[in-house]
Amino acid sequence: MNDLQATVARAADLAGSHSTAPALLLQASAALGKLAELTNAATEGGRRPFRIPSAWQPQLSELAYLVYLLADQTTVDIDASVRSIAYQVGVDAADLRERARAGQDNHWL
Repeated sequence: MNDLQATVARAADLAGSHSTAPALLLQASAALGKLAELTNAATEGGRRPFRIPSAWQPQLSELAYLVYLLADQTTVDIDASVRSIAYQVGVDAADLRERARAGQDNHWL
């Protein structure tokens, strides 16, 4: 567990705000919905270019906090997991570029 994940877990312990994984998933879904609502309002339903709304940072931070709590509740080392995903995305992107150079670009990524 990295420092940030430990910090989030300690804050939840101090606040007595640990929830079950299903409850955290629902809260994270609601937080994502708030970000979508902000984006919809900021773009006037997609009619305007996206500009980061003023409430974006706190809402995105809330979503990240909930993801870290969910990881803690399910014993996932989010730091290692995200690093693994980032590495794999890099490998996949390099493979895609190589196939594109060879004229075999049929991958959706």
